[in-house]
Amino acid sequence: MGRFHRHDDGTVHEHHHDGDHQHSHEHPHDHDMPLLSEDESRAELIGDHRGYETGRDRIEVLERIYDENDAAAADNRAMLDAHGVNAVNVMSSPGSGKTTLLSRTLAALQGKVRCGVIEGDIETSIDADRLRGFGAQISLLNTGDGFGGECHLDAPMVAHALAGIDLHDLDLLLIENVGNLVCPAEFDVGAHRRAMVASVTEGEDKPLKYPVMFRSVDVVVVNKTDLLPYLDFDMGLFLENLKAINPKAKVILTSAKTGEGVEEWVDWLMDADATQGWFWTPGWQAGEKEASAQHAAGDGVVYDTAEDLLNDLP
Repeated sequence: MGRFHRHDDGTVHEHHHDGDHQHSHEHPHDHDMPLLSEDESRAELIGDHRGYETGRDRIEVLERIYDENDAAAADNRAMLDAHGVNAVNVMSSPGSGKTTLLSRTLAALQGKVRCGVIEGDIETSIDADRLRGFGAQISLLNTGDGFGGECHLDAPMVAHALAGIDLHDLDLLLIENVGNLVCPAEFDVGAHRRAMVASVTEGEDKPLKYPVMFRSVDVVVVNKTDLLPYLDFDMGLFLENLKAINPKAKVILTSAKTGEGVEEWVDWLMDADATQGWFWTPGWQAGEKEASAQHAAGDGVVYDTAEDLLNDLP
């Protein structure tokens, strides 16, 4: 999404961001303006925009964008819930090892859990191609193909990608977001939980520099730990900075290259939150497999109304 910006002379333009980026802009503005949004929870999520002198116009535009996106996200989540699919939004900066971690994940779950991946990138199928061959459904979502080359995924994009996934034959959906530490954190895509992958090569200060991202997630996977002997990375300081931003976030140390920590990450994925814990019970899983087999065979009962369905329940 572009960033709207108004100059002192009244002219307005929108910043467009092509490619992965971390938003570093210098503008000669007064940064002592009060925060304009009255919704403190929204302000905490999307950050402080005092540097943009757009006043109420900008706030109203952003609120409309987020409201429309949140409605689409709720629809996505309802569709996933209806099919008993647990979805995780996986975010990171470019080069964190996110795709390598997901390939390890799919390999570990192959034959055990029916997995799907929505692979988000601005261009190319490179990462999607790397995830094929593990028995997972892959739906490629290039934001440069009809979505303006956005630096993030949003709920309408994910709704579009869901059309390429057979939810009847799915247990776990991994949504690999575009590599970026800013915009992806601002948009609910309809997932049930959020994860981010942070590489030790990025430095200890990233939670402080990108608090919106680190504050928005349920788990932080610290990847490339096999490189620690060759770096000056201070793990204690990183964890201290993370705790200051998000004290509730679970931390998992991994090396996607060696496989270290991947089992703990997979366990976290399988440990659905209370709203979907029922789905992973053996009884429900057996029922899901039976229903999927019936669906594949074209069997099953079609009800004209919800009342008919309820009347037929034991």
